[in-house]
Amino acid sequence: MTRAIVIGAGIGGLALAIRLQSAGLDTLLVEARDRPGGRAYVFEKDGFTFDAGPTVITDPACLAELWELSGQRLERDVDLVPVSPFYRLSWPDGSTFDYGNDKGALARQIAALDPADVAGYERFLGYAASVYEEGYVKLGAVPFLDFRSMLKAAPALLRHRAWRSVYNTVASYVRSEKLREALSFHTLLVGGNPMATSSIYALIHKLEQDGGVWYARGGTNQLVAGMAALFARLGGTLRLGDPVARIETEGDRVTGVVTRSGFTARADLVVSNADLMHSYRDLLAHPRGKGEAKRLARKSWSPSLFVLHLGVRGAFPDIPHHMILFGPRYRGLLDDIYRNGTLAEDFSLYLHHPSASDPGVAPAGHSSFYALAPVPHRGHAPLDWKVEGPKLAKRMIAEIERRLIPDLGERIVTQIQYAPPDFERDLAAHLGSAFSLTPTLLQSAYFRGHNRDARIENLYFTGAGTHPGAGIPGVVASAKATASLILGDFGIRTAAARDPGARDRIVSGPNEAAGDASSS
Repeated sequence: MTRAIVIGAGIGGLALAIRLQSAGLDTLLVEARDRPGGRAYVFEKDGFTFDAGPTVITDPACLAELWELSGQRLERDVDLVPVSPFYRLSWPDGSTFDYGNDKGALARQIAALDPADVAGYERFLGYAASVYEEGYVKLGAVPFLDFRSMLKAAPALLRHRAWRSVYNTVASYVRSEKLREALSFHTLLVGGNPMATSSIYALIHKLEQDGGVWYARGGTNQLVAGMAALFARLGGTLRLGDPVARIETEGDRVTGVVTRSGFTARADLVVSNADLMHSYRDLLAHPRGKGEAKRLARKSWSPSLFVLHLGVRGAFPDIPHHMILFGPRYRGLLDDIYRNGTLAEDFSLYLHHPSASDPGVAPAGHSSFYALAPVPHRGHAPLDWKVEGPKLAKRMIAEIERRLIPDLGERIVTQIQYAPPDFERDLAAHLGSAFSLTPTLLQSAYFRGHNRDARIENLYFTGAGTHPGAGIPGVVASAKATASLILGDFGIRTAAARDPGARDRIVSGPNEAAGDASSS
C-alpha cells in the first residue's frame, strides 16, 4: 500500500488526506497543534465558542464531494445552515446594504443608490459567471506545473482582461461608489487588495449567487471536526500536538518526516499543508529548501489580521450573522494596509455574529462576536503588538459602540485578542501573513506555489499558498488538484475499497491529550 504523510491538518490538509485515504493510500496526517483546523482553529472560553479563522462557507458542493468519495453524506457529520443576507454592509453615514441572492431586494437597493446601476449590476453578474466558469469550474482544481499550462489559459485570461483589478472591473459596470465597494470587498476575505487583485476573482459573486453563503452549526470548527471524523472512519491516522521538525530526503526524493518529539515516519510521498515559506526554509532537509525560500522572500505576502473575540451579555436580533463596517476611506486605507505599512487610525471591520444563527455558541442570555480588521503584515509594519493590540481593540469596540451597540464595553464578559505575532507563532505564517501569497495575477496559477515541487518529484503542496488560493473553496480545490497529481504519479486509477466501520485512529504527541474522532 502506498504510504502518504500530510503535514498540517488545516482544511486543505484534511481535504487532501480524505481524498488520499478514500483512494486507498495509507495516510498519516501530522498536526502541530492540539486539535485539527489550522487557521480554522477554535477557542472555547467561559462557555463561549469562538472560531479563530474562516467563518464564511461557500460552495458546499465542494465539501459534499469529499464525503461522496466513500459513498457517505456530508450531513452525517456537518449541519450547514444558510445565512441570509449574505452580508449587511454599513457605511459611516448610517446607510446599509443587504447583499444576498434575493434578486428583487437587490434590484431595489441598487436602484436606491443609482437607478442606472441596476442594469450595470446585471452585466457585472454576467461577467462574474463567465470568469467563474473559466477560473473556477475549468481551472480551479487543475495544477499549473509548467508555463505551457499558463499559455493554455492565456486566451481566457486575455478575453476577461484579467490584468485589471476587481475594483476597476466593478467600476466599469456600476457608478455608485458604495456599490463598487460592496462588489469588490470580497477579495479581502482571501487576502487580496481589491485595487490589485485580478478581476478573475469576481467569480466569488457567481459562487455566492449560485451556492449561497452557509454556516456550520457550532461554528466552522464543526466542519473541521466532521472532516476529521470522516478521515478517521476511512482508516486514516491523525497525529496531534507534535510539530514536524524536518522533511527527510535521500537525493532528490523525500523519504518521510521527523517530528519535534523524535517520532519518525517513512513514506512514499509527503505533502505539506503548512506555510510555504516555513515548509521550504525550515522543514525541507535539502539544498532546494533554502533556494526556494529566497525566491519566496521576494514575493508579495498578504496582510495580517487583528481579531477581537467578544463574549457579550444580551441578545442582538437586529445584528445579522455577517456585517462589513466600512470606514471613511476605502482606497486610502487599502494603500495603508498593502503598500504603506501603516496602522491607520481608521479601519474597516468584518463583524461576525454567529449567535444570530446559532445561540448554542454562547451561554444563555449572551452573544458571541468576532471583529476583524486587516492590518499590515510584520514585514511592512514590525509593530509591538503588546502595545498596539490593546489600543486597537479599544478603538474597534468604540466604533462598534458608535454604530451598533452603544453600551458594548459594559456588556463584554470575556475577550480574546489575536494579532500578527500569533499567526507567526501558532501557524508558522511568514511575516504573520493571514492568507499566504497575495492573489495578484502574477502570483496566481503557474506563478503561485506549485502543487508538486519542480525538482523533488514526490514532494507535494496544498493549501492557501498554492493554486487556486485561500478561502475554503480555494484550499479544497487545491487539495483536489494535488490529489489528482498524486494518484496519477503513483498509477492509482480507481478508489480502493473502504471499510466504513474502520477503527478511528487519532493519536497524540508526547505532551498532548489524545482526542476522539469528533473533537475539533
